[in-house]
Amino acid sequence: MSAPAQPPVVPEAVRALAEADFGLVAQRFSEAGFTVMLPARGVMTVKAAGASRPAVLLSVGVHGDETGPIEMVAHVIEALSRQPAALAVDLMLCVGNIDAIAAGKRFIDADLNRMFKADRGALAGTAESARADEIIAATDAFFEGAGPLRWHLDLHTAIRASHYPMFAIVPELIAQERKSALIGWLGQAAIGAIIMNPKSAGTYSYYSSEHHGAAGSTVELGRVGTLGKNNLAQFADAAQALDALLRGAEAPPAKAAPHVFKVAQEVVKLSDAFTMGFSKETPNFASLKRGEVIATDGETVYTVFHDEEMVVFPNPDVRVGLRAGLMVVRVS
Repeated sequence: MSAPAQPPVVPEAVRALAEADFGLVAQRFSEAGFTVMLPARGVMTVKAAGASRPAVLLSVGVHGDETGPIEMVAHVIEALSRQPAALAVDLMLCVGNIDAIAAGKRFIDADLNRMFKADRGALAGTAESARADEIIAATDAFFEGAGPLRWHLDLHTAIRASHYPMFAIVPELIAQERKSALIGWLGQAAIGAIIMNPKSAGTYSYYSSEHHGAAGSTVELGRVGTLGKNNLAQFADAAQALDALLRGAEAPPAKAAPHVFKVAQEVVKLSDAFTMGFSKETPNFASLKRGEVIATDGETVYTVFHDEEMVVFPNPDVRVGLRAGLMVVRVS
């Protein structure tokens, strides 16, 4: 009889961040003279008195089963807190769906990353709706009075395989100078593809970009994994770029410029009759040709109308009324 599998050994810094326990890290920054506040459960802000500094919002765990970024950020922040004077930005660290992280689930009632909008319809009474209100209030307070350099990196992992293991969604409405700086950083972080998004789907990064002028991005870092079992080597470039951003240092140059895509069409689930024209296991950035059926939904048929479009985030199991996928085309 084989021995039962042992649970993964989770480093203390990772456990603390996953549980939104900022105690030791907060103490180190406070003792170094920073103003440290805990404005909501799972939120810590670290600010310096005096001159205006870049304001950087880092969020992880908006989906509770996306644990890789929690591990990566925990190690970066732990190392930085041991050299607190090196922090060159005002920092907000947000652990999104704490209860879902504890449960090892994507969410409790509904997708938190669709709640950062005023109209939540039937989802207004969910646990995630209340959590989004807490996060929005903390975000508004963090950026109030901040200087012009504002960042929001919302770090995720994807459910499915992808032709680009690391990719990002960037709101088109970001001012050009900030957008260029963000795309440059994403290249340094080894992000292979960037999708320019013209329309909000209620995501956290779009909210901070739209309402606070932040250079915001939803960054997909590989695939969903178990806390303590993620291969941190895959995050090495992203961790190095993040550490440099927080320290105000130069990151290594990008090994390659990310490929840039634009949204060709949004596939919305209109009813329970919705079906995709391909397998649920289809990887992100899978290619479809002109005329191919993307999905059918009663009398509505979504088809490819460019010579080639690539599918991203295909998910027929979303609630009615939500986006079930994006079709994108490459522009550079």
